[in-house]
Amino acid sequence: MKAWILMVLALLLPMAALAEEEAKEGEAKVSYYSLTPPFVGNYALDGSPKLHVYKADVALRVTGAEAAAAVKLHEPLIRNQLVALFTQQTLDSMSNVEAKERLRQEALKQVQQVLESEEGKPIVEDLLFNNLIVQ
Repeated sequence: MKAWILMVLALLLPMAALAEEEAKEGEAKVSYYSLTPPFVGNYALDGSPKLHVYKADVALRVTGAEAAAAVKLHEPLIRNQLVALFTQQTLDSMSNVEAKERLRQEALKQVQQVLESEEGKPIVEDLLFNNLIVQ
């Protein structure tokens, strides 16, 4: 009797492991898509002789390979939108942590709007500044 139970368990364990592996394959994986090269440019050109420069390393969080492919397809349009946003900033909007967080949220909103208009859904779940340097 014990041998019978052990044999049944030995047959069921690989099936359970296979079912668990199939469930993991069916789940969409979160990935981060880095917009490279980093964004570098001028901002707050208000006529003052001092040059203000920014450098931003941006990553976009997406779920699934299909979403990452859509971001890659529309990367030039996304980059254009972000460059326009960064160059419109003022000294105040780049000067402290709260202002940078508002900029991050606005950048996310604009990226989602671009993808909404192109793909019919926002696709990007979050936008991260891996590095944001302003001078």
